[in-house]
Amino acid sequence: MKQKFAAQLYTLRNELEKDFPGVLRELKRMGWAGVQISGLRGYSAQEIAAVLQETGLGTAGIHVSLDRLCNELNEVLEEARLFNTRDVVCPFLPQELRNVEGYTAIRAELNRIAADITQQGFRLSYHNHAFELEEKADEVTALQYLLEPTGDNAILAEIDVYWVKKGGYDPLSFIQPYSGRMPIIHLKDMTADERQTYAEIGTGLIDFAPILTWGEANGVEWYAVEQDICPGDPMDSLQISLNNLNRLADQLSGR
Repeated sequence: MKQKFAAQLYTLRNELEKDFPGVLRELKRMGWAGVQISGLRGYSAQEIAAVLQETGLGTAGIHVSLDRLCNELNEVLEEARLFNTRDVVCPFLPQELRNVEGYTAIRAELNRIAADITQQGFRLSYHNHAFELEEKADEVTALQYLLEPTGDNAILAEIDVYWVKKGGYDPLSFIQPYSGRMPIIHLKDMTADERQTYAEIGTGLIDFAPILTWGEANGVEWYAVEQDICPGDPMDSLQISLNNLNRLADQLSGR
């Protein structure tokens, strides 16, 4: 399981602006197996790919804006090839599309893109926040509509367990329909105080043991850890999360 733990690089967005290659090398020294890329921060894909190869870090997919998916798909796929990943993830929807008509159009557009890239060996997933759980489409939440696990829907899930919890749902129950349809899951903890804000894995409200157990039995290939806001140095937060995940992995494997 430990070979599936990846750091979502949005957590380190400010550090990447200064020294993207150095951050990758430090994450490798820290013990991460991979990273999930969310923007290149002024570096070229070739530069970052070279450091990934140098360090041996895997790539747990790339987050790519809807605009780029629609207008720069060939360039996106070339980046994915360079980073040696099959997974392209739409991470967010603009405000103007957050309505029934918008979700209907986006599901159709993402399926069109998915059909195109699947023929080239790639997969398309969608990453949620809380807003898709607060809005309805086709008599279910917008997120359930976008990720409907049916044969005619090629959009795979990248569930963020923090946002599911924030939206009022139990993360373990919510992920059940996506067996075999979620190559990457986002792990993020929630503080136990009234703020219910971002926390290091293992320090908050979310019980990760059953989530990891489910993931191992249902096709999860990467566990991507993201902390949107950290109380101090984001590297320290990621180290705490990794230490707690490694400890939990040992417990689950009976070590």
